[in-house]
Amino acid sequence: MGNIVSLHQLTAEQEKQVRAAAPGYELVIGKAQELNPEQIRQAEVILGWSKHIVEAALHPNSKLKWIQTWSAGIDKLPLAELEKRHILLTNTSGVHAVPITEQIFGMLLSHTRYLQQAVLLQRQKTWQPPKGDLTELRGKTLLITGVGEIGRETARIAEAFGMRVIGVRRSGKDAPHVKHMYTNEQLHEALGEADIVVNILPFTEETRHFFDEKAFAAMRKGAFFINVGRGSTVHTDALVRSLEQKHIAFAGLDVFEEEPLPASHPLWSLENVLITPHIAGDTDRYAERAVDIFLTNLKAYAADQELPLNLVNYKTQY
Repeated sequence: MGNIVSLHQLTAEQEKQVRAAAPGYELVIGKAQELNPEQIRQAEVILGWSKHIVEAALHPNSKLKWIQTWSAGIDKLPLAELEKRHILLTNTSGVHAVPITEQIFGMLLSHTRYLQQAVLLQRQKTWQPPKGDLTELRGKTLLITGVGEIGRETARIAEAFGMRVIGVRRSGKDAPHVKHMYTNEQLHEALGEADIVVNILPFTEETRHFFDEKAFAAMRKGAFFINVGRGSTVHTDALVRSLEQKHIAFAGLDVFEEEPLPASHPLWSLENVLITPHIAGDTDRYAERAVDIFLTNLKAYAADQELPLNLVNYKTQY
């Protein structure tokens, strides 16, 4: 039997579960910088990924057969080389569904219910009601681009708010709680229907600058835009122009093309923008959910069965 290397700390109970799922495998746990190259070369299975292990993991004598990432995004991995070596790759898609959905609605409510402005005014000890009428989410049309695990949870909660949900996904396949699904090629048509656009797209060459000048122009004047997907799926300069011209009334942004967002960037100065530092997926239950995915896959792997959860297709990169 081979070695399993975890680059993330596991609880005693999780260690026990890993050993039970793959009897006969040796479990090695340590930070990427602390493990020696030979430990990485001997790993048949790696839980997590780091730039510090690339050379050893891809060494000609490496025994690596499967990587279970600790993230949903895989764009930072050497995908071409992994595909060439026929290394199985699974991600943690689904782990983020609850926290990111809550982040989306937190951003929306901060704007529609005057909360963002109220916090700023509170610091100034200023009692200043909004100048116009506040609005509601009920009855609005929410467009989700990238309807995967996160999108399905977002659609479920949006429906509970009384919203109409439409979606865009590459396959155009229907999803629960989504009234109508468009394909990627129908993006502009879908944008014209939406009061609120939520971007949850993964980053691939196909989705680079998916939201460009034309896409923002296709949105309804006064629409809201939320980005909790990947920064590179949005052409930042085009987004800034649309916000400055008030075509887009509000943007909630958690991810950016350049991170950290430079202090000199114009997004910081726009009053119709809410910025969070790439935290939408953070949760105190992250490790628990990530290990659950790994254990399910590990049991199948040890039994020489197909990995049932989140097996990445190298062609589509998700």
